[in-house]
Amino acid sequence: MKTIGHIILLTLTLAVMACKDTTRANRDTVGTNTAPESQKLETVFTDSIYQFTGVAVANDDRLFVNYPYWLDTHQYSVVEVKQGKAVPYPNETWNSFKKGEDGQNKFVCVQAVYTDDQNYLWIVDAAGIGLGPVYQRSNKVIKINLATDAIERIYRFPEEIINEHVYLNDIRVDNQNGFAYMTDSSSGGLVVLDINSGESRYVLEKSPAVLSDKNYTFSPLGEELTTSDGNPLKVNSDGIALSPDREWLYFKPLTDAKLYRINTSVLMDFETPKNTIEESVIDLGTFTTTDGMIFDDKGNLYFGDLEQHSILKITPDLQMQELVQDKDQLIWPDSYSISKDGYLYITASQIQWMPWFHQGKNKTKIPYKVLRLKL
Repeated sequence: MKTIGHIILLTLTLAVMACKDTTRANRDTVGTNTAPESQKLETVFTDSIYQFTGVAVANDDRLFVNYPYWLDTHQYSVVEVKQGKAVPYPNETWNSFKKGEDGQNKFVCVQAVYTDDQNYLWIVDAAGIGLGPVYQRSNKVIKINLATDAIERIYRFPEEIINEHVYLNDIRVDNQNGFAYMTDSSSGGLVVLDINSGESRYVLEKSPAVLSDKNYTFSPLGEELTTSDGNPLKVNSDGIALSPDREWLYFKPLTDAKLYRINTSVLMDFETPKNTIEESVIDLGTFTTTDGMIFDDKGNLYFGDLEQHSILKITPDLQMQELVQDKDQLIWPDSYSISKDGYLYITASQIQWMPWFHQGKNKTKIPYKVLRLKL
């Protein structure tokens, strides 16, 4: 992999060297368990039955949450939170899927929700029930106009672009240039979607940048997290974030501490050779594990440290700061959305306590929570 331009390389190299020297070493000295009053976590929504992953806040403070179909205990896939109640969105029909039914025009297994700068809600339906293969080729992305609550477009994917083993995870949308970007957290890769034409492209397949480091010991419970077969949990490209100027796409595997970015210009041109795309990836160095991640409008990048139960800010010069730590509430901080009035909304999905890692026993500590933090 190579950088774009010698000046960028020199600048990033110096920054990354500083980051590598300070991030892990300073984790015991930056921040404290007692955050300033303005940085206390607030609970804004709870669910005592169903596990959610994604959260999205619109400009008018409408709050949306999604529930993946991972366990048998499942009801709705996407809800709007109204006066503390979960209301199926955009309607009951889209949330009525049952195994065996046609999933083309219903939510099957929704992984993420995202609100853009033009008042649209984007919904990623990975359609991989229980993280399994795509159900009857029903994976899709749904675009909803929040002014009318009407579905404006459904994006579907040719099988030669996205096969049944691709689990679409998170999404970021660039309306200015007309593209959306998604991660594939199963095989490892990025999906680029032209939101005007509907064409899509799968890139970085098997690139080291999208694959979790096999040598990293991922330990959100204090020891390495293993699946029911005894193998260490390894999750590939998962978190994704688009810089405020839309020039850089940041992404990383979930179960290691590496962070990467790539200039969006090479992704938007579908004629760019795949080897050129891989060579354009920039390794930003070692930070920490996170599931989702998000930029604010000042270029700060926010992580949720899965192993330290904390929320971190990475400044534009790649310095990492701890904002808050809470072992009781930040149990697998999962997805993020930033409201117009400057709150970071956070889901705590408690994935490390799921039956997958405890011989079939669900050890999650209800309720599941949507939290927020004043930035």
